[in-house]
Amino acid sequence: MRLGAWVFGYTNAKEWAELHVRHGYGAAYWPLRPGADMRLEEEYVCEARRHDLLLAEVGAWNNLLAADNLERKKNMEDTVRALKLADRVHAVCCVNISGSLSDTWDGPHPDNLTDKTFRRITDMICRILDRADPQYTCYTVEPMPWMYPDGIESMRRLLDAVDHPRFAVHADMCNLMNSFDRIFRNGAYTREFFREFGSQIRSVHAKDIQVGKKLTMHVQEVLPGEGVFDYEALLSVCKSLNPDLPVMAEHLDTEEEYVRATGYIRRKAEALGLPLLCAHLPKEEKV
Repeated sequence: MRLGAWVFGYTNAKEWAELHVRHGYGAAYWPLRPGADMRLEEEYVCEARRHDLLLAEVGAWNNLLAADNLERKKNMEDTVRALKLADRVHAVCCVNISGSLSDTWDGPHPDNLTDKTFRRITDMICRILDRADPQYTCYTVEPMPWMYPDGIESMRRLLDAVDHPRFAVHADMCNLMNSFDRIFRNGAYTREFFREFGSQIRSVHAKDIQVGKKLTMHVQEVLPGEGVFDYEALLSVCKSLNPDLPVMAEHLDTEEEYVRATGYIRRKAEALGLPLLCAHLPKEEKV
């Protein structure tokens, strides 16, 4: 496994890579937006290679089901561009959500989980893959509690419907905790998810969930270790996959929060005897 997180306070590619080394990370989020200067892009790729830093994800993060026609078309173009970027820099995956019919880009809507919407999503994913034609990376759709894929069954259905060798699985298990049954047996559900998809899983998001005590149902995202998510289950199943599998902390605001989050995950891995592959300084720079 390779633990990763966002880093802060760098002004160039070398500083960016060295921050990952300093924090003991082995994987990185791609830091530049699509359309950045190609020379700058190449600098970050070179520094990642020099420091043995895996490029885990290029995020598209837009709504491919936006109600506005012009916005929807732009989001499609941006997603194709992001997937091409991921392929060019040899990131493990490009990740997006499937899309929402809500008035917010990632919100719930009663028609998100319908057969009609499923067919639209499948068609969009196929068109994105056809247009980008990735040779190295994979396109992935992050699970969400109120849009496809919202569980193991719909993830399998989506994989089968798209049926493309460069369409793979993104594992954000906390996003799948959309019922009390799943929440309180999240370790078992995580093991079931990883048994089902195995080597099709390209990247993992690491966070935690806390259940509120007021009616009716409230689930809040918190730092790893501050909720009820079973990290022993997650890390144990990650061990059985590719040793370069990226496990990425996300949705935090400061470096201090990311250090706390990844510190907890690292301690859990060490307690389980699970090795984490880390970036390192190039040989010529070691003292």
